[in-house]
Amino acid sequence: MSPFSAADFHKLQGAWEQTALEDSGVLNPADAHSAPGAITTISGDGFEVVTISGDVLLAGRFILDASTTPKSITWVDTIGDDAGKQLPASYWLEGDDFVFIAADEGMPRPTQFSTGPGQTMRTFVRRS
Repeated sequence: MSPFSAADFHKLQGAWEQTALEDSGVLNPADAHSAPGAITTISGDGFEVVTISGDVLLAGRFILDASTTPKSITWVDTIGDDAGKQLPASYWLEGDDFVFIAADEGMPRPTQFSTGPGQTMRTFVRRS
């Protein structure tokens, strides 16, 4: 892992709350992978999205490459409709703000932070 990737990997660790969602150009649509107050916890190279009541909505692993422009992240869900698929994504991480835009498996990695068909963008803020 490059020094840039290692630094971002360390910064991502912890709890994040989703503050915005855009899917295929639609702002804040109904979404099975998030709920009001749900927390995404990143631990090592794993992630888990859990509701306030403790229900797991999504879990999986990720691979970072901060040497690309924009920075790259590949999500691999372990549960749900996309389980086992490699979802190419780009991300932006600064301070307590984290944004990623992911495409469906087999699509090119997004290079702009605005969604088109088959792309999802999520915005998070760190929670203590």
